Formats: sequence, structure tokens, C-alpha cells
Amino acid sequence: MESFGNRLRAATEALGPLCVGIDPHPALLERWGLGDDLAGLERFSFTVVEALADRVPVLKPQSAFFERFGSRGVAVLESTIRQSREAGALVLLDVKRGDIGSTMAAYAAAYLDPDSSLSVDAITVSPYLGVGSLRPAFDAAAAHGAGVFVLALTSNPEGPELQHAVTAAGRTVAQTVIDEISQLNVGAEGLGSFGLVVGATIGETGHDLSKINGPLLAPGLGAQGGDPAGLRAIFGESLRNVLPSYSREVLAAGPGVTSLRAAAERAADACRAVIG
Repeated sequence: MESFGNRLRAATEALGPLCVGIDPHPALLERWGLGDDLAGLERFSFTVVEALADRVPVLKPQSAFFERFGSRGVAVLESTIRQSREAGALVLLDVKRGDIGSTMAAYAAAYLDPDSSLSVDAITVSPYLGVGSLRPAFDAAAAHGAGVFVLALTSNPEGPELQHAVTAAGRTVAQTVIDEISQLNVGAEGLGSFGLVVGATIGETGHDLSKINGPLLAPGLGAQGGDPAGLRAIFGESLRNVLPSYSREVLAAGPGVTSLRAAAERAADACRAVIG
């Protein structure tokens, strides 16, 4: 089974370094002239898939915006995942799960086991019960050729209070996470499948990302204030591994399929100019 890291590398080389979120929050539904209801959720999500699933390497549904509609919203999420993958996109589900023991194993089975109706190519997780608590997700990803992106340096204003705190070992919490995930990719053939989430608006932080040999998801570009040119200062020599992520900047161009494709192409061109 080909690893997620190598599938991601091949997809970004073919289509450009770009991830587009599928974030059907109320303001975007309203902007598209849709109701904040199940019908609006379905129309929004399926339109994004129709427009982009065969044109961008990665689509990133935000699970919470589907979950808020209950089981019927989760059914739409399942359809969105299935249609995206059938059209050729890798699906990175933004769930930010993090727990221990059998609970973490259940999350891993829900999202990374191919037998699950929610099975995706990769997920986001939170390491703040300890990176070791995420072992069930890492094991499931390795077994099924999937990927895991671990929160490391986020762009929310509350993040640095925890992430920049210095541990007894003299490293920041974030650097500890970075170093532990880097170890998971040691020996990988090509790009490793275990990555980090590093906000595109954080600027230079002094953290060392050079040993990760895995994908670096950079959310926050476009409407959230991040600019592709700023990625150089954040990622340095690891720039080639960056997966830039846009949401509102592209999604706001809807509901027209043509306008969504044009917005995604502009974003991909901007990122390609920086990353290559």
C-alpha cells in the first residue's frame, strides 16, 4: 500500500501545493444564498466537490460544521468524503481529536479504517494529552496507508501561552511535539505520513522544523490573513513540505463552479510561486 506521504507528494506535484477547506459555516451559506439548514449544507458541500475534487490535491472538510446538524449532517459528510475521493482528491478530515486508550482507538477506527463510512486519507489530532496518547491513530494510519497531522504551532491568540511554554527539558511544548512527530518519519521512503499543523500567520517563532520529513499543513491563508510569501519565514528549509490551506478566500467565490475553480487556481498559482 502506498503511503499517504507519497500519495500527497505525487498529488501536489501534479496539481500544485494546495488544500481547500470545506467549511459550511452559517456566514458562507448565507453568502451563497443558501439556508442554514440541511439542504444548504448539502448543496454547499456537493458544489465544492463538483468544482474542485478533480482539480486540487486535497480537500479538508471541517467536521464540526457537519456535526452541528446531527446524524443527517454526518450523513452529508460521509457523502462529501466519498464523492471527493471518487473524484480523485485526497481528503483530510479536520476533526482535531485527542484522547486516551480505547477512546482514541475508536476515533482512529472511525476515521482511518477503510471499513468505516467516515474513512479518509488523513485527519488532524490534538497532542495535549501527550503525544503518546495518539499512538492508536499513528498505528491505524501506518496500517492503512493514511496520514495524521498533529497540532504544533497554531495561529489562534491563545495558542502561544501553552505551545511556547518551556518544559523541564528546556524545549518548548511545541518543539517537543515537533521532535516526537519527526521521529515517526525516520526511515520513511519519500515523504513521511505524519505531519504537523503550523499556522500560516504565526511568523518566525524560532522553532526547528527541519527534521520533520513529513507534511506541514499551513491553515490561515487568504481571508484569515496569511500570505504565501510569509511561508518562507515560518518554514525555512522545510518549505517544500508545506501544504498551504485556504478556506474562505476560495469558498467565498461560490456558488458558481467556474468562479470556485478560478479562485482555487489563483490560490494554487500564488503558492506555487513560493513553494515551487
